[in-house]
Amino acid sequence: MLTVTTETTTETHTPRAPTARAFLATDRFRLGLMVVVSAAVYSVLGLVKLATFRASIFDLVIFDQAVRNYAHFRPPYIPAVGAFHGRGLDYLQIVDHFSPIWAVLAPLYWIHDGPGTLIVAQALLFAAAIPPLWLFTRRVLGVVPAYLVALAYALSWPVAQAIAFDAHEVMFVPVLTAVMIERYHAGRPLPAYLAMAALLLVKEDMGLMVIGFGMYLFAIGDRLRGVCCAAIGVGGTLLTRGAIIPMLGGDTADFWAYNHLGPDVGGALLGIARDPLAALLMVFDDEAKVDTLFLLAWPTLLLCLLSPLSLVALPHVLERMLSDRALWWQADFQYSAFTVVILFCAGIDGLSRLLRWLGRDGDRTLGLAWASGVLLVAITLVPRFALDQLYHPAFYKGDEVKIAAAREAVAKIPDGAVVEAANSFGPALSGRTTVLLWTARPNDAEWVVADRDRWEFPFGSAEEQRKQIDTLFTQGYTQVYERDGVVVLHRPPS
Repeated sequence: MLTVTTETTTETHTPRAPTARAFLATDRFRLGLMVVVSAAVYSVLGLVKLATFRASIFDLVIFDQAVRNYAHFRPPYIPAVGAFHGRGLDYLQIVDHFSPIWAVLAPLYWIHDGPGTLIVAQALLFAAAIPPLWLFTRRVLGVVPAYLVALAYALSWPVAQAIAFDAHEVMFVPVLTAVMIERYHAGRPLPAYLAMAALLLVKEDMGLMVIGFGMYLFAIGDRLRGVCCAAIGVGGTLLTRGAIIPMLGGDTADFWAYNHLGPDVGGALLGIARDPLAALLMVFDDEAKVDTLFLLAWPTLLLCLLSPLSLVALPHVLERMLSDRALWWQADFQYSAFTVVILFCAGIDGLSRLLRWLGRDGDRTLGLAWASGVLLVAITLVPRFALDQLYHPAFYKGDEVKIAAAREAVAKIPDGAVVEAANSFGPALSGRTTVLLWTARPNDAEWVVADRDRWEFPFGSAEEQRKQIDTLFTQGYTQVYERDGVVVLHRPPS
């Protein structure tokens, strides 16, 4: 079991070391500065993409609509998704993904009502994981390694990929998992369990992470609590997927990606039990899966594999790798940010265990060397992932022709209108209109903002977009604006 100490433990290496109180005050300033700078950098990345029409309806507008409705004391309707699935504009976010935790951001919309608020909130939440991760590392390895690991997390590729793709519920997970692990390690189980419970409000599959936490507790000898936590995770998953989502009009089949294993959860588990070797091999049967798995472990120099803390991440990782959704396997999106803090903590614990096995328990030199290596790995991965954009001037300019045309186009749409918008145009309209995604299936909106020349999701090509615009003309729409391929169409209500 991990050694538990109090959070006020400090180290003094020389007779001239500062007092514990002064030392901690200095650390608070440094950590606060690291949090503020990290949040600022993350915000810049997201806000530049928003301002230059590189954010999207799927998914930024979806969550913007939900939080805005919470802020106005309405149910969290997400008309963009409801229209996309043909389920009406009063479709609830909590039946698309069970994420009632979005409600905690509603007061921020009383300050600024718009998708930029979500981007800043996401930046702050990702940065908020730094202090508990620092506390955990300091307790195990010392002060200097704690700063190095915290900086490695701030630069880590899973965080970079998450903040570069709109805003998602994953923003809540790093800080909650960091608090859960650090507070349990500090011998303060109540806040750990509260953070664990909050995970169940983030997404319907976070029960898997709670099950993983129970597995970890059981593995280190805290068996009764481990069984209880695992039971809570199972219960939370069954309640949300089996009862709440269907009861409120959702369809759990929307995100069921395991028909190759079975038609439902029970069938999939039976399929795995019948041939566990085949299921194990399935985790490694694609190059993208192997790449992602290696990239998840490499930032800890693979030492996360030596720690039972990795069990917390295991169910979520298996959920991704056993699915038939290629996007879930890849490192390009937000999915790896769910487990990034867990694996950093597992790497720290793995190093501690390795030193103990080698008879060098408490060797600060090796701890510092490992933390330095972890930071070096994070730095070397920066050019491969999204933070790389920040030091290229072209990132801040974007497609200047499209930006100019898009700004003029969205200005043509009156406040309060229902508008079908191309995926990258919707975020600019979401604060003052009801935005639906422009697709090949019309939703009879009065206004349409489309693009003839540049590919937009969910169309297969720009040629398909041009054909759809021609179809809209036959349905009574007239063109009221056109510039550089960006068009605005209008059809008065009949």
